[in-house]
Amino acid sequence: MHAKQLSVFIENKKGHIATLAKAIKNKDIDVRAISVFDTNEFGILRLVVDDPERALTAVREAGYAAKISEVLAAEIADKPGALYEIFALCDEADITIEYIYSFIMKSNVKPLIIMKVDRIDEAEKIFKENGIRIVEADEIYGK
Repeated sequence: MHAKQLSVFIENKKGHIATLAKAIKNKDIDVRAISVFDTNEFGILRLVVDDPERALTAVREAGYAAKISEVLAAEIADKPGALYEIFALCDEADITIEYIYSFIMKSNVKPLIIMKVDRIDEAEKIFKENGIRIVEADEIYGK
């Protein structure tokens, strides 16, 4: 099962991230990874959490527009060129990487990257064929 990521559309104003984080905290949801991409007026906050469906409900109840997307969580080797290997595999298979960010799980000493790609099943297959471990959703969520 692919990992699920919560994408939240937020105004680029003081206090919005704290308000959103409070909504998630109040539902006892644990954030595993976070990334914010912004412009002058708005941003997209992306989260990998231990319970994506409850997090979606929490942020919508707090008044934010949000959606859940499937993403790949790939374990990368801690060595020079490791990212290139992943990017080259995607390029060779004509898979578009829409965005990428990294995180480290407590139980894992290797860095992980979250990738949003246009053909997720094909990317997963190619990565596995090339020895790149895909971290399953249950492992990320701790369930």
